[in-house]
Amino acid sequence: MDGKMLARLGAVVFVAVAITATAIEMSRKEEAPEAWPSGRAAVTAADPLRDDLIRCQALGEAGPRDPACLRAWAENRNRFLAPGARPAERLPDMPPAPRNDTTPQPGRTDQPALEPAAPIAPPHVDEAR
Repeated sequence: MDGKMLARLGAVVFVAVAITATAIEMSRKEEAPEAWPSGRAAVTAADPLRDDLIRCQALGEAGPRDPACLRAWAENRNRFLAPGARPAERLPDMPPAPRNDTTPQPGRTDQPALEPAAPIAPPHVDEAR
């Protein structure tokens, strides 16, 4: 069997596999996604503000003209932005800055020996250019 014949046979096999995979995928039935348990209790306390906000959202463009929606939005803003609405947050304490000891301590072998750096020579410029 020569190389051309082997290449043609490989191409035919590849096309046959691709057609078979496509036919199998198209014949599949769409399955509904399974609901994942959230781990939270399904029963929550009724929040009238939440119900008002959902109603205002459903109103669409008429929501900004509805006085009940304006009150609900103002109350929702106050819930999060009013002074004292959240407990005072305390920033975490900063860890102390690491010490930078440049003097070697006697008896310690984990410190590198401090030696002066060698001077760097300027690059030589080829003046023939």
